[in-house]
Amino acid sequence: MYSKLDEYTVRKLSNIVGENNVILEENRLIDYSHDEFSLDDIAHKPEAVVKPVSADEISEIVKIASKERIPIVVRGGATGLCGGCVPSYGGIVISTERLNKILEIDETNLMATLQAGVTLKDFYSALRMRKLFFPPHPGEESATIGGVIGTNAGGARAVKYGTIRNFLRGIEVVLADGKIIRPGGKIIKDSTGYSLLHLFAGSEGTLGIITAATFSIMPEPESMITLLIPYQSTEDALGVVPFILKQPTRPLAIEFITREVISISENYCGKHWPSMSGEIFLMVMIDGNKDDIEKYCEKIASICLDYGALDVFVADSTQKQEEILHIRSMVYEALKTSTIEILDVVMPPSQMASHITFVKKLSLSHNVWLPTYGHAGDGNLHTHIMKVNLERKEISQWREKYKQLREEIILDAIHRGGKISGEHGIGLVKKEYLEKCLGNEYISVLKKIKSTLDPLSILNPGKIFDP
Repeated sequence: MYSKLDEYTVRKLSNIVGENNVILEENRLIDYSHDEFSLDDIAHKPEAVVKPVSADEISEIVKIASKERIPIVVRGGATGLCGGCVPSYGGIVISTERLNKILEIDETNLMATLQAGVTLKDFYSALRMRKLFFPPHPGEESATIGGVIGTNAGGARAVKYGTIRNFLRGIEVVLADGKIIRPGGKIIKDSTGYSLLHLFAGSEGTLGIITAATFSIMPEPESMITLLIPYQSTEDALGVVPFILKQPTRPLAIEFITREVISISENYCGKHWPSMSGEIFLMVMIDGNKDDIEKYCEKIASICLDYGALDVFVADSTQKQEEILHIRSMVYEALKTSTIEILDVVMPPSQMASHITFVKKLSLSHNVWLPTYGHAGDGNLHTHIMKVNLERKEISQWREKYKQLREEIILDAIHRGGKISGEHGIGLVKKEYLEKCLGNEYISVLKKIKSTLDPLSILNPGKIFDP
């Protein structure tokens, strides 16, 4: 189906990006064979890695790949959790690490334009220097701009501000034939034809290669407060969320997390969560005018105490807020060594408590640890399928048990009106459930879009669905 690279093709790639920016050594190619998904079943080495520095160089690479029918996979920070940047069919990996320039921060129009390889960490840092703010925060700050657009990443702040797609204003994209298009621009409104801009967001590199993007940015909030609200039960903690969301001011984030998981993260990063009673925490973040949000915090505290909260802790200093957020953000890293897979199902928020009860029953019946936490304000839950107990010697065929657990959790989310992924994407590891989630007719439309934009199926083949 696909051609292999020969010496002549490698020389042409070297002529485009420079010999020092082509990797062919087997031991170095291993680093480009995987992402953060834990099982090595899906790992696959590319035949070559190239490091271009511009959209024009990528265009020339793609023209060669199209002519020779060589698969291409784009790789940014490789922080994905579902095999999205794994070169399953070999071919060429295009690394965006040299596409790392912040091209412009336009304070007049409140727009920022960046190359695809810029990390979130560098982007946030550049904005802070100018007292500006980019609300989406997917969590892992080594993720790159191209990657977070490719998965339409979300994070905790989606409750108030939405996902990456909500702030995306323009992109530069190399198509499967090497042509370059630039949907959108420094504009808020755009009813000029089909919205290709939003089509490419969340497409996981299967429709085109994003080389640069323009985002809306905002003035830095005047003030921010974080509330920690402990409860004794999941039902009480999640039951109060609709009452919080009905208030005139919308929170920046509403997170749901268990004491068990927080304790592990505390030990991992050496920081301390406020000492409070309770087994379940809501973490509510509010930003805005100082006087307004202080009044709003009082209102939220009153509502939560009326609905079973054991206490309310107010973190109003930047240091304490950052410490709390760091502990929450490091949960995945703290659990990583014992995690087989972290799911990211999404469902109507009213269904979260029932789904978590279902997961708890699974955990008990299979004697497997399934810690669950997530974004209570938008119905996006993360269940870790853990190695603890699952890989005991007396449990035979643990991989089949793991697959059974993930399928039951995913199908329960779908049954409750949910979807497979709220922010991580489909990649390689979730595509087997796509038909159950979307149905044949929907998938047929997706495949027609793919075949129109990438008729040879050379762009990230095997992701979302098979070529």
